[in-house]
Amino acid sequence: MLQQCTVIAAEDTRQTRLLLDRYSLTTPMVTLHEHNEATVVPGMIKRIGEGDSIALVSDAGTPLINDPGFRLVHEARACDVEVVPVPGPCAVITALSVSSLPTDRFSFEGFPPRTSVARRAYFSDLVKAHGTLIFYESCHRVMASLRDLATVFEPQRELVIARELTKIHETIVKTTVLNAPKLVADTPYMQKGEFVILVQGAAKNKTKQALEPEQERLLKIVMEECSLKTAAKVVAKMTGLSKKLVYNAALRMEQS
Repeated sequence: MLQQCTVIAAEDTRQTRLLLDRYSLTTPMVTLHEHNEATVVPGMIKRIGEGDSIALVSDAGTPLINDPGFRLVHEARACDVEVVPVPGPCAVITALSVSSLPTDRFSFEGFPPRTSVARRAYFSDLVKAHGTLIFYESCHRVMASLRDLATVFEPQRELVIARELTKIHETIVKTTVLNAPKLVADTPYMQKGEFVILVQGAAKNKTKQALEPEQERLLKIVMEECSLKTAAKVVAKMTGLSKKLVYNAALRMEQS
């Protein structure tokens, strides 16, 4: 793909040059990043309209996933330009696949806010989410983020720190919300690089399937004085149990 395209739109041409040199490719490059995307994209769309093909490359992950490229893809789609994915490393999925945390439901939350007050409020909004939570974080704020996580989330929740994924210093460590700040503080190399932090989702409340013995006794007494439907309604109100649960229990009692 990089050999056959007309031009490569690269987040950092110096980084992409390493890849091109490795495979002796001479395809010309242009820089495309968050600071120039608005001004560069119209020219790129024009070139595509004239028959050129453009390959979009980001430095250490998948374009658009907290990397540049959204405006280019959005404008290309709006102009009915075909956009073809070329799968490569994506830190979100790479980290999740080896975390041993649940993968059936997860949410990627990007980078947390920069200030502690905003981060804690942000984490508080997510603390009841049932799926695995995935964050990106920089080496400059990873310690502060882990400390703020520890003030909001239950201490026993499992937490995975994945740093420098697919790179030479890749490290993946599983710990808990409580122990994560100390683990990173005590390990200097764990404070360097690019981070993915995964947090176990909130436990799901199990639906109660049966009444406790004391609740059954109460229901039996009330049923002696009221109709089945009324007894179920009264006991549900007294115990806080669901009406359906109590009613089904009353039915079983009446039929036994």
